[in-house]
Amino acid sequence: MSEKSKFSGCPATGIGSMPGGDAREAAKTVTGSFGDGEGLPHLAELPARGPGADMIGRTIGLLVDLYGHVEPSGWRISDRPGRDTRRARSWLGEDLDALEEFTQGYEGPLKVQAVGPWTLAAALERRGGEAALGDPGACRDLASSLAEGLRDHLGEVRRRVPGAEVILQLDEPSLTAVLRGRIRTASGYRTHRAVDRQVVEGTLRDVLAAGGDGATVVHTCAPEVPFGLLRRAGADGVSFDFSLLTEREEDAIGEAVEGGTQLFLGVVPGTDPASGALSDPGGSVIGVRTLWRRLGLNPGTLSQSVVITPSCGLAGASPAYARTALAHCVRAARSLADNPE
Repeated sequence: MSEKSKFSGCPATGIGSMPGGDAREAAKTVTGSFGDGEGLPHLAELPARGPGADMIGRTIGLLVDLYGHVEPSGWRISDRPGRDTRRARSWLGEDLDALEEFTQGYEGPLKVQAVGPWTLAAALERRGGEAALGDPGACRDLASSLAEGLRDHLGEVRRRVPGAEVILQLDEPSLTAVLRGRIRTASGYRTHRAVDRQVVEGTLRDVLAAGGDGATVVHTCAPEVPFGLLRRAGADGVSFDFSLLTEREEDAIGEAVEGGTQLFLGVVPGTDPASGALSDPGGSVIGVRTLWRRLGLNPGTLSQSVVITPSCGLAGASPAYARTALAHCVRAARSLADNPE
């Protein structure tokens, strides 16, 4: 299977999170928005339900032989599964039940998301209150536990949706800060040392391998996306906020496209626009066409190389706008395919 064919039939998708707390309604919206080959359905996340449904807590619920509980400062490692871990697992079970209900008979690509090892290490506290990021051994244990948990999770998704070609997305919004030594310590007066790039790359490679033969994506909504590192780590796709792209990253974009890496471009606002309305679908992707021309890339490759998404998760949007945003992504992707130039 070629790199690009892994994402065939995926012109648009969501990042992961949705507003509200109704798992069935979220699953119905996501599968309805991206059905009939219009895009890539995904397992919805509903952080508005509270601790355990947030992206860190949800991923902690996937870990094997590692547990967490909520402190005023955030999630902290525990000796045993307590109420917070059990709640995270229960909500994930609800989400999987809803997904299974609305994907009966479905065959095609299906995306699931989890926090990546470095954002998890930056957010999860050790027992003394400092982030796991400051302890290389803790980082290794965390990554190993996450990889094992993801293999189990993906197996469960495949069991529930047997016709699915499961795609694994790792959310790494803190990755650049980890690489550049910008993660603050518990006191807030200093920062953790930058983690060696080879260590970061190797750990990501090990966790992405949990996806097995399926395609993998790394998402970040932060600036300064390390495209080259993510490609070397084995990510088949990179998902990012298109509005944060700078000229100095354009060469890396061109190399990624020519190397077969899929670009998940966040061009649709993730929260309700102040104006109350989105631009026309064609207008949402003008910048993408312009970038392609500037890089001298073949416009005919756009529909094979690009997936259109919101700029980030939709948890902060109104339910009505979330539905509109997903539908707009589909229409914008269609515009790009019909009129690449």
